Amino acid sequence: MPRPFIGLTADFVDGYARLRRTYLDVVTAAGGIPIILPPIHGLRCEMLAGMDGIILTGGDDIDLSSRGIALHPMASCMHPERQSAEFALLSELDARPEIPVLGICLGMQMMGVHRGCQLIQHLGDVIPNADRHRNDAVHDVQSDSHAGLASGAVRSWHHQALADGADFEIVSRSDDGVIEAILDPKRRFYLGVQWHPERTESEATGLEVVRALVDASR
Repeated sequence: MPRPFIGLTADFVDGYARLRRTYLDVVTAAGGIPIILPPIHGLRCEMLAGMDGIILTGGDDIDLSSRGIALHPMASCMHPERQSAEFALLSELDARPEIPVLGICLGMQMMGVHRGCQLIQHLGDVIPNADRHRNDAVHDVQSDSHAGLASGAVRSWHHQALADGADFEIVSRSDDGVIEAILDPKRRFYLGVQWHPERTESEATGLEVVRALVDASR
């Protein structure tokens, strides 16, 4: 079968549109063709028609002040143009439920906030040893096998997390209770994971997560 086109959301950093190579490598290894989507709403909308699947990538924090919520002192917000383009893309995808979507780290948080989930702005305020979720640290997750996710070791780099699942199913947690994956079972494929499968060594919790998105996009 032809390899599907997988759109990956890029960031604006220091005047560059940027995306880690690990995302390109894992999509290629999973059988897809990675296409970089610039953080510009109009361009993404035009490109969406040619995409078979979408990955919302990781990045800096969501600026909740635009939603009337005071920012935590530890917040380091993404470029405002990226945030605007990301939420606009999620709205476009709401009207295209047939397009498979995978959110990774920030991408999962964006999916959740877009649908009304509450965001923990700094994990250190609510759980001890929150640093085990940062700096590509390895920890275990327990996942619902019915959601097609494996349990096991993952790599994480985040200090924020969803506080609830709103209308999503919560299908994975870490042993300290942090929500690690959400799923909308009413959509063809609409999954968010809090960890970084593109940097996780275990195929079961790394490559296979991205391969599921690619297979759903064929």
